[in-house]
Amino acid sequence: MFRGLRKVITCYQHIKTADKRRITRELNSQHVQDAFTAVVKEDISATEKQVVLEKMPEAIDQSELEMVDHLANTEINSQRIAAVENCFGASGQPLAVPGRVLLGEGILTKECRKKPKPRIFFLFNDILVYGSIVINKRKYNSQHIIPLEDVTLETLPDTLQMKNRWMIKTSKKSFVVSAASLTERKEWISHLEECIRHLLTKTGRQPSTEHAAPWIPDKATDICMRCTQTKFSTLTRRHHCRKCGFVVCADCSRQRFLMPRLSPKPLRVCNLCYRQLLAEKKKEAEADRRQPEPISSAIPAYEPSSGDDSDKSDDDKAEQWPADTEFYTSEVSWSSFHS
Repeated sequence: MFRGLRKVITCYQHIKTADKRRITRELNSQHVQDAFTAVVKEDISATEKQVVLEKMPEAIDQSELEMVDHLANTEINSQRIAAVENCFGASGQPLAVPGRVLLGEGILTKECRKKPKPRIFFLFNDILVYGSIVINKRKYNSQHIIPLEDVTLETLPDTLQMKNRWMIKTSKKSFVVSAASLTERKEWISHLEECIRHLLTKTGRQPSTEHAAPWIPDKATDICMRCTQTKFSTLTRRHHCRKCGFVVCADCSRQRFLMPRLSPKPLRVCNLCYRQLLAEKKKEAEADRRQPEPISSAIPAYEPSSGDDSDKSDDDKAEQWPADTEFYTSEVSWSSFHS
């Protein structure tokens, strides 16, 4: 379930317009913080919650995101962020920075390489944090932090094993998660997209267009997805191409290639992706060579002005699974790997 301050913010939207300055001035007062605490912790009934909201300073006519900005310096927000930091302990990174607001949290099922596993997710107004659950609400580890401005979302169709799925795509890592219900998925996607949109507008950046390929789960196929000959077993290990995410055998993934966007070290890639990456690299090198050389002249050299400008194969064999096949769209489901 997605839990967080957004429930309070949503309640505010249903109250009629009032003095904006007064609500801004009084937002940090103790009784408002107490009311926030009561509503967020859900220690009161729906009827009592409405009474609390009616007793708050007369309403505001502001957007949710404007309200989030006001919450940045409240004590309850600081306490919530500190609680998350404590749960991750020394293994986690500090999360409290000026202007950061914890909007909500919830448990989602992440489709990992071996099998789907529950993960705790925390949505802030600028980052998404997730980790492994050791003791729910008390101890987490394996903290991951994803900047929201690098995130793109894609809704996925249900499978026999997983329902209410969507993909979180970034330039370094992409993965699939699923929610307990369709409503919960809609809430998560709605909140994420709103935060991303607000963040991109604020920074002036364009949405990210380059994303890492998600890894196909091990159990999605029993044979190599490139040669289609090697059958995996206890002795014959599965490997993943870091470029396309396919499950491949050792013979089909002996090459390594440097992809700075993903890692400073050369990564394992399948033979097909390796040839494609080499071809791309060769094209880039040829394009660089075609650039005109700086014009040389016999005129004596002078100090440059501040406005000075500087000029600075064989066809692949037919594959059972071509590199551009999209396994996460509605056209192809994971079960088709076994066909």
